[in-house]
Amino acid sequence: MSDRPEVAGVEVLAAELLLKAREHHSRRAAKTLVAGVAQRVTLIALTEGAELAEHDSPPAATLHVVTGRVRLSTHDHDRFLDRGQLTAVPPERHSLTAFLDSAVLLTVALR
Repeated sequence: MSDRPEVAGVEVLAAELLLKAREHHSRRAAKTLVAGVAQRVTLIALTEGAELAEHDSPPAATLHVVTGRVRLSTHDHDRFLDRGQLTAVPPERHSLTAFLDSAVLLTVALR
């Protein structure tokens, strides 16, 4: 039995994760909503000022801002994303910073 929902209420889960993030020393919280052989979907909550430090990019991924405002940064470029916006994750090392309490939906192609 999985703790992943068949149907996810993303905005409700985002609000719950933001509450958890506010209590955690990292100021982040995440929950995988879909995990299969070809894709993974993870909801990530970050409180204002929290960051996912620079890390490698998966082969293919998108980032959708459910709530808040974030900056997706690479060595050469910054993308500022607001609620409702979606972007492809660049195929290079990148970081993510929350300018407001934010929740993002990360969809990753695994093959």
